[in-house]
Order: sequence, then structure tokens, then C-alpha cells
Amino acid sequence: MLYLLALLIGVVTGLRVGTALAVTAWGAWLGWLPVGGTWASFMGHWIAVAIFTIVAVVELITDQLPSTPSRKVPQQFGARIVVGAFCGAVLGATAGNTIGGLVAGAVGAVIGTLGGAEARARLAAAFGKDQPAAFIEDAVAIIGGLLIVAAVA
Repeated sequence: MLYLLALLIGVVTGLRVGTALAVTAWGAWLGWLPVGGTWASFMGHWIAVAIFTIVAVVELITDQLPSTPSRKVPQQFGARIVVGAFCGAVLGATAGNTIGGLVAGAVGAVIGTLGGAEARARLAAAFGKDQPAAFIEDAVAIIGGLLIVAAVA
């Protein structure tokens, strides 16, 4: 089950990098992710929660700008894989399996990046504009991310 959850947090990362970081930090802070005594314990500190929440909010805003690059350009894609691996590793750390979570998170990030881009393009085409599709993607990332970290507990 842990590998599936790590894969899914990676998918969230493919949709919204900042959101995955924020929900992982919030999960640790709220005690949903028992990371105390592990290398990932810093994720439960209020400073990590604050920083990653700000990053998530900024990303949600900048995603709406027409100048925002595609998530599939090398820099964006690479960042999603790295962050997906990190968030997966944090989930893995809850069960002492950091490496397994890291790999699952990275794979999920690839799936989320490519699948999310395709889903958003199709939704945007159906709506005739991108903004409603972006809002739906935001909601899926936020709600999905929270449900994933809550399921670890």
C-alpha cells in the first residue's frame, strides 16, 4: 500500500510540484505522516509547512499565466521527477523504506507530468479555454494530495 501511496504522491507532483511538497509537509506537521525520528522529520516543522505552502500558492497563481513554460520542458520535467522522488521518499520513511518510496514517487511524477498535461489539454479543448481545466487540475492535486497523506496514517 505504501508504494501505491508514494506513486500517487508522485502523480500529484506531476500535476503541481508545490502542492505535493505542501501536502507532504502538512501531513507530517499534522501527524498523518509519522516521520519523527527519521531523516524526514524536518518536514513536520512549522517552517517547512510555511515555506512549502507559500511555494504551492505561488505555483497555483503562476500556473495561470500565459508565460508559464510547459511542464514537459526539461527543467520543469526534471524538477517534477526530483520532487516526486523526494515526496515519495518522505512517505517511504514512515515505514523505513525510503528507497522504495523514492522510486515509486519518481515513477509517479513521470506519469503525473505526462498524464496531467494530456488530461489538461483535453479538458481545455472541451471547455474552449485553459483556465477551467487548470482549476480542475488544481482541485485534483490539492484534494488528492491531502487524501494520499491522510491515508498513510
